[in-house]
Amino acid sequence: MLLPWLILIPFIGGFLCWQTERFGVKVPRWIALITMGLTLALSLQLWLQGGYSLTQSAGIPQWQSEFDMPWIPRFGISIHLAIDGLSLLMVVLTGLLGVLAVLCSWKEIEKYQGFFHLNLMWILGGVIGVFLAIDMFLFFFFWEMMLVPMYFLIALWGHKASDGKTRITAATKFFIYTQASGLVMLIAILALVFVHYNATGVWTFNYEELLNTPMSSGVEYLLMLGFFIAFAVKMPVVPLHGWLPDAHSQAPTAGSVDLAGILLKTAAYGLLRFSLPLFPNASAEFAPIAMWLGVYRHLLRCVDGLRPDRYQTSDRLHLGFPHGLRADCYLHRQPVGLPGRGNPDDCARLVGGGSVYSLWSAL
Repeated sequence: MLLPWLILIPFIGGFLCWQTERFGVKVPRWIALITMGLTLALSLQLWLQGGYSLTQSAGIPQWQSEFDMPWIPRFGISIHLAIDGLSLLMVVLTGLLGVLAVLCSWKEIEKYQGFFHLNLMWILGGVIGVFLAIDMFLFFFFWEMMLVPMYFLIALWGHKASDGKTRITAATKFFIYTQASGLVMLIAILALVFVHYNATGVWTFNYEELLNTPMSSGVEYLLMLGFFIAFAVKMPVVPLHGWLPDAHSQAPTAGSVDLAGILLKTAAYGLLRFSLPLFPNASAEFAPIAMWLGVYRHLLRCVDGLRPDRYQTSDRLHLGFPHGLRADCYLHRQPVGLPGRGNPDDCARLVGGGSVYSLWSAL
């Protein structure tokens, strides 16, 4: 029963932050800090229970804890949460970065502290939901809902040296890119569910059942591309990266920490958790293209990093730049290991290592 509380606590804490601003500007800050401290404590309690592994056998996840409750039974949709070593690692790191984000914004945010911490807590709750959800509809729900609060963080509490129009432009660009990618993901998920229904006669969004969906190679490749494009925008991958520099430079410090350390890691997690196991053959076929995209993106970012007018004017861009180099490595390592699935051990450590690197950058 701990899994739902890992998601509910940030949402409840964020609502309390919003409602208690009338009692003083410090009250929402302390509630947010306590909320993330409690979330981190619960995740560490799960960690100390032991039995978690970053590896998975032949792409089949081995869950250490599950929570399953029917939601929309007619379409096979449920509130299905599960955790293994990879998702637990990401949840713990989210808790750590959440505490840091609250502390970073302690003195920086001067207006609407309650609403600010509402958005911050709901971003973190949505991210944890992404890491725990194994019902594809629930995963998509959390994937989309964590984007709206980030829009408000950038637009309302962005870089103080910028005017409101610049912040709103950056926030709108971020929102349009990510919502477009979300639409592509929704189409791919619905198509996968429909293919499964045609093959089995059963409507389901359950990830474990969808793993065994029979499909032609052409359909598998198209569905894999849908998932890859959605994750590539969030990672981001050239040429779908246009939103990232503006979002990093205009976001408040807490927003940049969330972007570099948490939100962008959900894309790498999605590739590892869903794209590779669901579409192993198509992933193996697409692997060389993904690898060259990573190489090109790596070279492009290195050249761009030599421009002093671009990266010597904003600490937030310094925070985002090393993340981009780390994201290239996700693409480089996609074809390693089991055919089309990647080496789960290597990939899991790569995602976790990237998040630890972002934690160090935030510090």
